[in-house]
Amino acid sequence: MIALIFDMDGVIINSNPIHRQAWEIYNRRFGVETTEEMHQRMYGKRNDQIVRDYLGNHLGDAEVFEHGAAKERLYRELAGPHLASSLVPGVREFLDRHRDLPMAVASNAEAENVKFVLQAAGLSSFFRAIVDGHQVSLPKPAPDVYLKTAELLAFAPGECIVFEDSYSGVEAALSAGMRVVGLRTTHAELSGTSIAVDDFLAPELEAWLQSVGCY
Repeated sequence: MIALIFDMDGVIINSNPIHRQAWEIYNRRFGVETTEEMHQRMYGKRNDQIVRDYLGNHLGDAEVFEHGAAKERLYRELAGPHLASSLVPGVREFLDRHRDLPMAVASNAEAENVKFVLQAAGLSSFFRAIVDGHQVSLPKPAPDVYLKTAELLAFAPGECIVFEDSYSGVEAALSAGMRVVGLRTTHAELSGTSIAVDDFLAPELEAWLQSVGCY
């Protein structure tokens, strides 16, 4: 049997547009205009990395945490009315179709965001394990979050398939020794993936999963 591990932002939910909006609003409170280059650096990173990048390395850990928490409160406020329509096409049906396989979420996101998305979308019951970015010492692109998730599922890394949309996430999964399905929600090209699809409606995804022994 093979286990399926999902990143959240850009894989389960196409949240990047709202994260971009939230960072623009939040950074402007401190006189920082968020450029496209800054947005590109944000994808796949943990909040402590993003806050220090945007607002300065001089900030202490407590300040960094509070900035991150405040921005995510703003994100959840903005995302709430659009959450159902922001799910990546086909993801709910895909999860239901494969509910007999061990599945987990492994995300750099804040714990409150993971809980918010999965509960509000009614997806929590599909996952046997949920690991957020603060349950490991090193965030993606380090492999820690994926190795911890595989351990919780009691599967060897080589028996896990990861669904990712970011460069850092793909690097983390490959470093963990896992195969990667790329979702082209954030980047048009994702080097190192075994297969790349636009969303979970892609017919070639099911054919590939069958070819690698998922069922």
